[in-house]
Amino acid sequence: MPRSKTSGLTIEAVQARFADWRQHRKGRSAIPDELWSAAAELARREGVSQIAAGLRLDGGKLKRRMAVPRKPVRRTGPSAFLELIAPAARGGPEYIVELEGRAGKLRIHCKGSTAADLATLSRALWDAVA
Repeated sequence: MPRSKTSGLTIEAVQARFADWRQHRKGRSAIPDELWSAAAELARREGVSQIAAGLRLDGGKLKRRMAVPRKPVRRTGPSAFLELIAPAARGGPEYIVELEGRAGKLRIHCKGSTAADLATLSRALWDAVA
């Protein structure tokens, strides 16, 4: 079996596709990527000069098309740890609130919060502990 039939893509089939494209193209439009890909696949198996001549292509352009890097496939597993960084406070006030009662002590250190937010938070935490 000839090498050109190993992947189902033959030079005859690609020649027919090029002939159809050449017959129906409008003006001097560029060769579509799918035709370049088919030509490059054949050239990898059969050789650049043979395929370029058979398809009436510029061998240098075909060679460059063969060298176009394919997109790498990233095969990374899921992250085991994801760090979320809160946006920095923009020069807001800084508070340290210490509460002490029969159940123990509570210390809250906040940056960029309002006093009302701290009062609500400390009340909710203190009520949960008491």
